[in-house]
Amino acid sequence: MFAVVEIAGQQYKVNPAEKLYVPRLEGEVGSSVKFDKVLLLADDKAVKVGSPNVAGASVQAKVLAHVKDDKVIVLKKKRRKGYRVKRGHRQQYTHIEIVSIA
Repeated sequence: MFAVVEIAGQQYKVNPAEKLYVPRLEGEVGSSVKFDKVLLLADDKAVKVGSPNVAGASVQAKVLAHVKDDKVIVLKKKRRKGYRVKRGHRQQYTHIEIVSIA
């Protein structure tokens, strides 16, 4: 069984007991979050495609941790002008585990 879920504007294919990183979500570590925007739901027998969402379907997940990605360096330079700017950025993610698909 799997589902295609929209989380923070991005679509993810999820299976029960799967762990994945999604853009930062509100919620404490160890708390449960529920995603109602299920776009597709498939099991061994049938596939349900929503228009735009599958009615009555939801995905439960557990927040494992809030983490940061590797640093991305942004370097700007204009030659012969003495202009250089170096900035860094670290994207924040939430590590979640899919508990159930209903």
